[in-house]
Amino acid sequence: MAEITAEKTARPTVWRSHGADRRSTRTRTLRLRTSAALLAVTVLAVLLVPPLVQLDQQAVDLAAKLEAPSWAHPFGTDDVGRDLLLRCVYGLRVSLLVGVAAALTATVVGTAVGATAGALGGWVDRGVMRVVDTIASVPHLLLGIFIVAMFRPGVWPVVISVALTHWLSTARIVRAEVLSLRSRPYVDAAVSGGASRWRVAVRHLLPGVLPQAALAAVLMVPHAMWHESALSFLGLGLPTHTASLGNLIQEARGSLLAGHWWPTLFPGLFIIVPTLAVAGLAGAWRERINPRRRSELML
Repeated sequence: MAEITAEKTARPTVWRSHGADRRSTRTRTLRLRTSAALLAVTVLAVLLVPPLVQLDQQAVDLAAKLEAPSWAHPFGTDDVGRDLLLRCVYGLRVSLLVGVAAALTATVVGTAVGATAGALGGWVDRGVMRVVDTIASVPHLLLGIFIVAMFRPGVWPVVISVALTHWLSTARIVRAEVLSLRSRPYVDAAVSGGASRWRVAVRHLLPGVLPQAALAAVLMVPHAMWHESALSFLGLGLPTHTASLGNLIQEARGSLLAGHWWPTLFPGLFIIVPTLAVAGLAGAWRERINPRRRSELML
């Protein structure tokens, strides 16, 4: 009698679990498709708008300054009459260049440092991680401002600044993954077979950390874009004549105070939309390389 009662009380839990799993799957699929669509629109805008729209994004038209969004100018115009749609697309192109270059550089540095610390262990691991903790104790923006201030304004100083302040998290992730892989049976077998540390690191440890490092690089792209926008907004990033998203928002401060919202809104959206798209795709990727264990009720 007790077994029958337990079985009856367990059945609703099973059905609720299946229903929750289906809803979760539909939610993940919708999020993945939405993120892919947003990213596709962003890439197509960067690639197709400049060739199709035969206008100079630097062309000044004082007679059309601060026009509200219309068919002629879908995003309106700025305080000197330049088309904001073109300016935002060119700004997104520059910000993406900075973000991708900085993310790749930071990932290479972080992977090398983290893999070295995890593979060698001992005093090397302890010394490297103390250096990482020391650098991480300094706020990223403050350290980035200090690095950029040593160079003339330009794209590559910003890339170097963002890369040198964002490799720390990748180093920690890669080190933790290497320490986990070192305890695997196939690594013990390779060491027992006489393989050198270099061979074990290259043949067994490094391939195992590449998915995590690639995921960290993807997630770092929007973070680097935000960092570049912050530096440019403060006047320390790209030159003022360069149409980066940070510069566009910085130029629109006076217009916003005067009640003109579009010069600030659309560059901000061009930062937020790629961030949401990359975050959604990266979340799906994370679930793929680290799948959750299903409950025994789902078997």
